[in-house]
Amino acid sequence: MAFTRATGKHRLPSRMTRTTRRTVGVAALATTGVVGTLAAPAFAAESEIEQTGPLMAVTMGDTVAQEIDAQAVAQRQAAEQAAAREKAEAAAKKRAEEARAKAEKEREAKARAAREAERKRLNAYTAPIAGSYVSTSYQAGGGVWSSGSHTGIDFHAASGTAVHAVGSGTVVEAGWGGSYGNQIVIKMVDGTYTQYGHLSSIGVSVGQTVTPGQQIALSGATGNVTGAHLHFEARTTAEYGSDMDPVAYLRGHGVNV
Repeated sequence: MAFTRATGKHRLPSRMTRTTRRTVGVAALATTGVVGTLAAPAFAAESEIEQTGPLMAVTMGDTVAQEIDAQAVAQRQAAEQAAAREKAEAAAKKRAEEARAKAEKEREAKARAAREAERKRLNAYTAPIAGSYVSTSYQAGGGVWSSGSHTGIDFHAASGTAVHAVGSGTVVEAGWGGSYGNQIVIKMVDGTYTQYGHLSSIGVSVGQTVTPGQQIALSGATGNVTGAHLHFEARTTAEYGSDMDPVAYLRGHGVNV
């Protein structure tokens, strides 16, 4: 009895065709994650040979998923490390900027303090002879002075004692001054004038600026004197006859005489 192969719409697909379709379907399910929900009995009716294709597809799908997960973890770790580096760099930059700002403020404060100290020093006054005292007072009377009275004060000093500028100013006279002998006249920063007479030697020149306490000469006994001392005057001008009380002048500038 002869058998005839079914044709047309009633013909069953070959085993190779069925296996190929099944492999493609399972691979698609593996990609979407659906294959993991399939129960094992769904493949029980398939032969061992026919199950090889789907199992390989499932295994390959799991491997790809694992690699994707590993890449995601690596990328996340790299991103976290980069963020940590950026945070550390930003913190270090902030600390450096704060340190620079603090150092700049300290430098500015030191500079201001130095300027203020220098300003005070230049505006300070001192006695013309260190550790001395007034031996002849202002306006003391007697025939010794041509004006009839003393136009300054005398500081006790042996010949060769250091004479200092009482404050900041500019030398306007330095040389012989007649009865004053060797003398120096200084225009002070406040517009007044100071005079130093009977000097044994002069250590400054006209036009030179001087600062408080700077040595300008040595005391002596030149000019009209009876002995070595320093004659000191405070004046409103550089000329003789514009004198004012030297003690009041010095005390007004903080000098204890």
